[in-house]
Amino acid sequence: MSTVLLVRHGLTSMTGPILAGHTPELFLDERGVRQADAVAARIAAIPLTAIVTSPLERCHQTAEAILAAQRAAGHDPQWAVDERIVEVKYGDWTGKAIKDLAKDPLWKVVQAQPSAVQFPNGERMADMQARGVAAIREWDAKLGPDAVWVACSHGDVIKAVLADAYGIHLDMFQRIVADPCSVSVVRYTDTRPFVLRTNDIGGELASLAPPPPKARRRKRPADDATLGGGAGSGSV
Repeated sequence: MSTVLLVRHGLTSMTGPILAGHTPELFLDERGVRQADAVAARIAAIPLTAIVTSPLERCHQTAEAILAAQRAAGHDPQWAVDERIVEVKYGDWTGKAIKDLAKDPLWKVVQAQPSAVQFPNGERMADMQARGVAAIREWDAKLGPDAVWVACSHGDVIKAVLADAYGIHLDMFQRIVADPCSVSVVRYTDTRPFVLRTNDIGGELASLAPPPPKARRRKRPADDATLGGGAGSGSV
């Protein structure tokens, strides 16, 4: 079974008040650099199999911080850029103030029924989810059993992937939160995904590292849920 760490990029000067979308040459600001370094330090406890990033600069920069911390810790993960986990193509909404967009009639649809949304001269939210989920699941299958890897992406993409992992409709995805440089964790098995964490901005991550080969033998199939909830991944 493989485990993916869904990492949102750090803050930029536009994050929050402006819908950045595919704004070119938008890099992390000082706050975002600190966030990227902090999440990279947390993840350094895990020998990653791969780091896959959106091509946009803010994700690329965050992923590079994770890669540098991995190498400093003696790990050598595979590096890849995947267009399918890029930000939503917001079309004419790109670069506009959130406070102004909230007055557009489409805003209410985005909030209540995102599966029906097509941004003007942009992308359908349903298409974004389809490409994002396909990318994560394909990489997960490609990297193989016991892989732990990072996908560095964007808030709405991460929320859409988590909605799929939870088995809920895209119209429910606004109930999920993905803060800048948060870590959400999904373990995929042959029968179902397990959502291990969402929007984690400070917890320890070392317990997500794969066990040594001799410790991987289990009496219980790896894709079974534990009745009663189990003792947790951090138990000894």
